[in-house]
Amino acid sequence: MSLKDQITEDMKTAMRAKDAERLGTIRLLLAALKQKEVDERIELDDAMVVAIVDKLVKQRKDSVAAFTQGGRTDLADKEAAEIKVLEVYLPQRMSADEVAVEVQAIVAELGAKGPGDMGKVMGAVKAKLAGKADMGQVSAAVKAALAGA
Repeated sequence: MSLKDQITEDMKTAMRAKDAERLGTIRLLLAALKQKEVDERIELDDAMVVAIVDKLVKQRKDSVAAFTQGGRTDLADKEAAEIKVLEVYLPQRMSADEVAVEVQAIVAELGAKGPGDMGKVMGAVKAKLAGKADMGQVSAAVKAALAGA
């Protein structure tokens, strides 16, 4: 069963259980998936679905930070609950140490030296670790690796 089919089944389960919060979040996710399919006239595979889920989680994290800073804990809690629902569809994340090891290997493989090669390294790292690691964490690891190179 594809990830998209699993999300659809989870929506049906949430409907039957009358779990309004979970249902709303899953519907937002399905709407984002459908929008991508319609805009680009493609059928999404699991990697594309993971990328969209990752984007939605990042948006929610940014919102939580903004709402917390603005003193709106009620809205921050709602966004945090949506993050928990969305993270179910993401693959297991790599630890900071695993990310650092992967980044070091890619830097060595490309022969990158210094911060000027950041774009080249990030392109390769993004292709290899997309969906498996938090890209903010990856970016910090790349900066550290290039500073030491």
